[in-house]
Amino acid sequence: MDATGDQSRPDTDHSAGASVLGYLHQTRWGLLELLESRKSDPSRTLTLEMHDDIAWDESGTPTELKQLKLHVSALRNLTDASDDMWRTLRVWMDNGRPKDPYGPILTLITNSSAGTGSAASHLRTSDRDVPTALAKLEKIAREADAKGTRKAREQFLELTPAERRTFVERIYVADQSLDMDGVDEEVANHLRPGAPRDTQQFEAYMDLVWGWWAKTSISMLSGKRSSISVEEMLAALERIRDQFTLDNLPSLVDIDEIDVNAVLQLHEGRPYIQQLKLLRMRTRQLHHAILDYQRAYLQDTRWLDVHLVDYDELEKFSADLVDEWDRAFEYMCSELPDDASEDDKRAAGRRLLQALSDSALSIRTRFQEPFHARGKRHELADLQKIGWHPQFKEHLEQLLLLGA
Repeated sequence: MDATGDQSRPDTDHSAGASVLGYLHQTRWGLLELLESRKSDPSRTLTLEMHDDIAWDESGTPTELKQLKLHVSALRNLTDASDDMWRTLRVWMDNGRPKDPYGPILTLITNSSAGTGSAASHLRTSDRDVPTALAKLEKIAREADAKGTRKAREQFLELTPAERRTFVERIYVADQSLDMDGVDEEVANHLRPGAPRDTQQFEAYMDLVWGWWAKTSISMLSGKRSSISVEEMLAALERIRDQFTLDNLPSLVDIDEIDVNAVLQLHEGRPYIQQLKLLRMRTRQLHHAILDYQRAYLQDTRWLDVHLVDYDELEKFSADLVDEWDRAFEYMCSELPDDASEDDKRAAGRRLLQALSDSALSIRTRFQEPFHARGKRHELADLQKIGWHPQFKEHLEQLLLLGA
């Protein structure tokens, strides 16, 4: 992987930013590689930063190595003396079995252009001329004096003429390749057939795809997993697409988005929190309730924003939750003796809350994210439509009078 900006501006911040963009470009290109291999060979396995920036392998042996070069501000021609060319050759001389005629295919992918008549221009997939490319590389290796490429050029010349020919025959240059925006657009084009047609829903779908791929890429880059196959990708994409069906919904809110401590004081006096305090719930349980409340609220908002649900469906689900609660609440009250102590009532309320938290009732049949129903119950408790303590209404009225 390599990303560069304007080489005349070698400030640290700029270089660091370009490097980050390079890694992002590399990982996103990995998903594009997988998508483009769906029809050709679904059993193929792709790696990141194992054999090369991107590599295809079979049983741990690389069959294709790909180096990516992204220029983010100043595009330059890929000439025979280019750092991009010689840095790439050096990587492959170290890791690409240069002397092996049956070694992996070696591809340099860059958004730069191969200079007219350059070695790189003769190593494209079409109009290849390996002897000419080899002669140009040998000439520049002997005659150039740039310090940055010296070791790579020396290493190239240490190969015998036959070995250099074997090496260069396996090299391909894919110049004028897609930049980051182009990769995103091409991935979207691959996924558009069969995806949600609504523009906003498609954007939500793509966010989930990129979110999944980011986690997968990080797992590979950190060594938690070694590779991913095309078949694994297809299964993951099917799971994501399956969330956009009439009996299912996607989860668009990650738990890490909610900072409970940031909203703790804002919710401290809310009726749903007062109801939980009435049951003598622990601080950690109150935090869980706030988390569920906030996630459910954000989830509803995002579903509405992309037209995955409407207000009628949300109101119907709330009505279903109230009906479920009413039946369970009446049963709880009927089981309590007339002389039940306050501790008994609190214990019964805690059992009711736990029982409903374990309920399978969901806004849609196949949406299996329990935080949403839990959060909606807290929302209804906040509106005082439901409660847990047998005398929750009386207690809340008393608190209201005391507050007044």
